[in-house]
Amino acid sequence: MSIEAPRPLLPRRAPRRKGSLRTVALLGPAFVAAIAYVDPGNVAANLTAGAKYGYLLVWVLVLANAMAVLVQYLSAKLGLVTGKSLPEMLGTRLRTGNRRAFWLQAEAMAIATDLAEVIGGAIALNLLFGVPLFVGGLITGVVSMGILSIQSRRGQRTFEFVVMGLLTIITVGFLTGLAFTDVSGPDALAGLVPRFEGTETVLLAASMLGATVMPHAIYLHSALARDRHGNDLEGPRLARLLRVTKWDVVGALIVAGAVNIGMLLLAASALRGIPGTDSIDGAHAAIQSSLGPTVAVIFAVGLLASGLASTSIGCAAGSEIMYGLLSMRIPLLLRRVVTLIPALVVLAAGVDPTFALVLSQVVLSLCIPFAVVPLVRMTSDRDLMGVHRNATATTVAAWVAASLIVVLNVSLLWLTFTGSN
Repeated sequence: MSIEAPRPLLPRRAPRRKGSLRTVALLGPAFVAAIAYVDPGNVAANLTAGAKYGYLLVWVLVLANAMAVLVQYLSAKLGLVTGKSLPEMLGTRLRTGNRRAFWLQAEAMAIATDLAEVIGGAIALNLLFGVPLFVGGLITGVVSMGILSIQSRRGQRTFEFVVMGLLTIITVGFLTGLAFTDVSGPDALAGLVPRFEGTETVLLAASMLGATVMPHAIYLHSALARDRHGNDLEGPRLARLLRVTKWDVVGALIVAGAVNIGMLLLAASALRGIPGTDSIDGAHAAIQSSLGPTVAVIFAVGLLASGLASTSIGCAAGSEIMYGLLSMRIPLLLRRVVTLIPALVVLAAGVDPTFALVLSQVVLSLCIPFAVVPLVRMTSDRDLMGVHRNATATTVAAWVAASLIVVLNVSLLWLTFTGSN
């Protein structure tokens, strides 16, 4: 490890002339962050919830996606207005001991993220080509290195196009099955009513929340927005970028939300009651049996794209977290090698991969408040944000979202340790 002078996570583009700004050309950072919302952890949590409990937890995904829109916009706004990422802001405000402790929980979050993504890629390769899970994890890690290299060699815009291409594959892969199954409209609408049915549904809700409001995406988005648009913005240009960023976030998370809800609806309508469908490989087998081999292959291809893209984003987020909190940056490819190890250990140990995926999302859920609470406080700070501080309604909505996350996590811990049903 070495201490380096500040530099952007991704190469910055030269500032555009005011007259050359075009809305479409400014979109992109949110779509990169949105990959985190359709990673293999989402697949495991959503399929498990739909296969076991039908439409019961649709409301969790709708609520979580609404929260995600809010917090991702606040993250991007922080990067644009201050010229610093959320981890950098935390690094300048926390005392040394607190800063290191904060980094430890953030690293635990990054490891959980990488675990889900590498395992997802390994499962996809196993489903498509029969590759052993351990070997599939290695292949996923190697390919993700190639995706990461695009950042430094071709620049952020090219990287964004690659990621958006993978997002398209993911969307097609996970939603194609809906065209071949009958979703119950009344039951889906009933699923919008908040309720639980025992401890396991709370665990699943927490994993779905952790897979939807992704803490590493919150940390990363502030850096993506800053690096894409610059860190010395003001006046009309900053105001326009903030407006465009709203559309960027809303568009990206509409896509991600549709994919997540679509997966749950698919499992609830086509996989409910079929033995083994609470695992990804079991769900794949049921999809093949019920909807045909073509749909099953398309689903597996979507899962592979999800694993490859999201593990690259997770690695980039971990790098930004380390730099912001510890002022240390190691090469992305070296970090990729190091963070690959825990996932390979899990695969080599023969741990049920779907269960590991769901638990990884619970860890992410527990880490969400550490990202959301300081984000809301900073973006509501008049001295820091000036005229771009949060409006009162935005602040209230953000604190309500943070409170709901904390309440769900406390409920999860209470029910788990007391054994309540």
